[in-house]
This record gives sequence, structure tokens and C-alpha cells, in this order.
Amino acid sequence: MEQVKPVLTPLPTNSSSLTLSSGSPLSNPTEYRTVVGSLQYLSLIRPDVSFAVNRMSQFMHAPTDEHWQIVKHILRYLCGTINNGLLHHRNSLISLHAFSDADWAGNKDDYSSTSANLVYLGNNLICWSSKKQKTVACSSTKAEYRAVAATAAELCWIRSLLSELYIDLINTPVIYCDNVGATQLSSNPVFHSRMKYVAIDYHFLCEKAQTGKLRVAHVSSADQLADLLTKPLPRSQFQHLHDKIGLSTRGLS
Repeated sequence: MEQVKPVLTPLPTNSSSLTLSSGSPLSNPTEYRTVVGSLQYLSLIRPDVSFAVNRMSQFMHAPTDEHWQIVKHILRYLCGTINNGLLHHRNSLISLHAFSDADWAGNKDDYSSTSANLVYLGNNLICWSSKKQKTVACSSTKAEYRAVAATAAELCWIRSLLSELYIDLINTPVIYCDNVGATQLSSNPVFHSRMKYVAIDYHFLCEKAQTGKLRVAHVSSADQLADLLTKPLPRSQFQHLHDKIGLSTRGLS
């Protein structure tokens, strides 16, 4: 794969329709599992491939030839971006903010959603996540709210770690969400009966918001950086978000 023609995105846009039954089973899935396992380590330093690797990891137990073609597509993307990395600035404000997003019912096998977040310390991206939600959400608001709650837990942990290091934040941590319903629900003290099955997330997030430990703010979908970690994107949109989150060809120089 070192001499292949590079591509500009880790996943083709038509890969959103990929399912467990797509294609024919591989006679020897060992190579597939070995490559995807290696890519899981790479996703620890390359947020731009996190969603793609997470998606292909869901087929590890029974990979097919179509799954294998997508994995090779990821390798072609990496071939063309081998020098990319995160560029961190040492002169940055000590403040926390995060972007939270969810792709509602994006999994065509069980219609589960994908949660994603990007956490910044000042201008520096310090952690990220792209995970399949464990239960099926009945609406986009509920899927987004679960993603926000998971992001809030991550921010609370990081804030606790900074506190142990005697580092004080200059502002209240902020979570940016592009779903109006989920944003309003996080600060609404009235508990809706139709949200009972996400009650734990609801009370956890409301408690943090009402005590001033974090704030949930709305951001337009065009400015939602975590969109990069929830679904396959067209080339122009992917490249725009790739640059915005802090990836640079100077990162590994």
C-alpha cells in the first residue's frame, strides 16, 4: 500500500450504507483484524481517522471483501497524509471547551447512533472520542443529549485532573452542541416524562449546568467540528473540518 494513489478522505461518502452483510465473507480474516487493530493505535494520535477506524472495528468478527476494500481506502488516505499531526501551541489560555455531536440512527444494522466529541484546552485539541451508542435513541434530540452527557463527564474528569495539578481554569467549561433541543434540555429544570429512559444523563448534566460547573451552548451545524467524527463526509467538508480541529502537516515535523 506504500505506492498506491492517495485519497483525500478516510471514508468514501457511500460507505454510510455499509452493513454487516455487505459483500462476501473473507476466507482468512486475520489480515483484516491485524490492520484494523493497528489502526486503533493510530487513532490515538490521529482524530481524523477515529470514526473510520471505529466503524471498521464493528466488523471484526465477520469481515467481508467490501469491508476490506474500505480498510484499504483508509490506508490510501494515510499514505497521502503520513506527515499530518496535531500542532499544539504552548502559549494558550487555560480554558476548557468541547464540541459534541451525534449521528442519529446512522448504523444501518441496528439503527444505533454514533456519539463524538472533541475537547480543547485553550486552542489545543487534547482528547477526542467516536463511539457507537449502546442503546437506540428514538429521536435526534435524545441521541444528541446522550452525546452531550458523555462529553460533560469527560470535561468533569479533565477539570478534576487540572485541579489536582493546581491549575485553575479562567472560564466555565463550555460544550458546543448543534441540536437546539438538547441544548435547551440541559438547562431546563422541568423533567419531561418522555425522557425518563435517559434520566441518569438528564440529572447528571442538569446538575452540572445548574451549579455552574459547565455550560451547554448552541453552535451552528456548519461550525460543529465534531461532525468529522460521526459520519463519512464529502471531500470539501472533511478538509474544512480537518484543518479547523488543529491537524497540520507541521505537526510531526
